[in-house]
Amino acid sequence: MIPLRRQRDYRLLWSARAVTEAGSEVSRLAVPLTAVTLLAASPMEMGVLTAAASLPFLFIGLPVGVWADRVRRRRPVLVLCELVAGTAVVTIPVAWLLGLLTVHWLIGVALVVGACTVTFRNFTMPHLTSVVAEPQRTEAIAGMQSVFSIAQLGGPGLAGVLVSVLSAPLALLVNAVTFVTSALLLRSIRAEEPDRPATPARSLRRSLRREIAEGMSALARHPVLRALALCGMTVNLFAAAQLAVYVLYAVHVLKLPGGLVGIMMVGFGAGGLVGAFVAPTLSRRHGGPAVLLGAVLFFPLGFLVMAAVSGPVWWCVLLIGAAEAVVGVAVVCFSVCSGAMSLRETAPELIGRVNASINFLTQGALGVGGLLGGVAGELLGLRPAMWVCFAGALLTIPCLWFSPLVGLTRPARVLRDAAEATTPEAARR
Repeated sequence: MIPLRRQRDYRLLWSARAVTEAGSEVSRLAVPLTAVTLLAASPMEMGVLTAAASLPFLFIGLPVGVWADRVRRRRPVLVLCELVAGTAVVTIPVAWLLGLLTVHWLIGVALVVGACTVTFRNFTMPHLTSVVAEPQRTEAIAGMQSVFSIAQLGGPGLAGVLVSVLSAPLALLVNAVTFVTSALLLRSIRAEEPDRPATPARSLRRSLRREIAEGMSALARHPVLRALALCGMTVNLFAAAQLAVYVLYAVHVLKLPGGLVGIMMVGFGAGGLVGAFVAPTLSRRHGGPAVLLGAVLFFPLGFLVMAAVSGPVWWCVLLIGAAEAVVGVAVVCFSVCSGAMSLRETAPELIGRVNASINFLTQGALGVGGLLGGVAGELLGLRPAMWVCFAGALLTIPCLWFSPLVGLTRPARVLRDAAEATTPEAARR
């Protein structure tokens, strides 16, 4: 079988994601910095701004999952999402130059881009099955996860430079360009998508609730996928709450300069890149269930360090960066193994809907978490809000360790030992 790195269509898909995510890292720093430094946003406004990017998962995520399973071709939808998102982002620097920019404008753009993100993610997993053969999908998912890590590794540094040179609003022009570039790369993919009869709009409307229910039911009936979704919901809820007040916390409490505010993303990206490389090997050697159970133990570490850290700038940067690197390894290993398990355990005709159901729960939790973080920051203060996030992150551990996933580690060990016993080295012994 041809290695993924030599498959043209997978390289194009990977490159499209890499370009977009690099640009999105600029937005992740430039948008909140614009809100805090230029528009004097309050903690509550920052919470709403953070939530706006994820709330579309709650509002349209499930119907989009049905659409992903029923539409004839998915690639044109992916291209359209990138073009719409790029157009929305470019309105921010234009509004700033015209003196029209407000926090509400930023929230509106976040909602549009969030809707595009919902659609893109729910279409990407089913589309991946037409680009990559089944035996290579775990490796392919790991490769796609490496995209996020590479972007988080270099993106904040690039964002810091662009914000310093161009100002935060103008730096967003880079993100707009990356969306367009991604659309062109996706359009160049040649892999044929399997023929599926297009469903009439009237029939789709009539069966929408039933098909959404089928996806949610398939997820709810599968005890392992259900536990993974609950764990993802929990960590995302409190990660979004932390992120909602992170820029305010970094600037006003930790006294980090603007160029170093992104250190959390840099550390996470470095660890995530390592995680993307080691996850397939760890999964083959120890089994996906064991990797998932081990990874979740490290989830609360970053929250703990963020809540407790204090002292000179260099110490805060070092400690946060190191903790986030460890968490990055764990999170990406978790994402790769849980994504592969979801594809393996889901019937092909339900992949879009089950994936949408998981995104509805895990990504929708980001929107709720953003609002939670804004309220906690407003009522409790910035550092107490960080401690609340740490306490919540601890709940991720029992989500998996009290689930049927624990029972799957023994069969994985038995299979691994049997495979090792049949190797030539073992036979000679």
